[in-house]
Amino acid sequence: MKRETKTNMFNGQGEIHFIHLLEEEQMNGMLRVYAQVTLPPHSSIGFHTHHGDGESYYILSGEGLYHDDHQQYKVHAGDHTFAKDGTGHLLENIGSEPLVMMALIIYTEKK
Repeated sequence: MKRETKTNMFNGQGEIHFIHLLEEEQMNGMLRVYAQVTLPPHSSIGFHTHHGDGESYYILSGEGLYHDDHQQYKVHAGDHTFAKDGTGHLLENIGSEPLVMMALIIYTEKK
């Protein structure tokens, strides 16, 4: 498992911590990312649009505010989001605890 930290991801706020669960060769050209992602309080993944892939978030713990192309809503443990190819989204931690989620980015065509 590879650990990674990104700062101001997609012009978001703060640091985002990744634990990548699969190596590139294990994803077999079908996935771009499969990782546990932690957003500390007051951090965010800025708005970004998906081209050639879609992204799923499954919230494990914490509280966030999710924005997509059409709406915004709060997310909590057990919630799932999906940004399909051609759409955009962002996620910000609005709670006092870390927001932990699983992130899965799936290519629309095998690479």
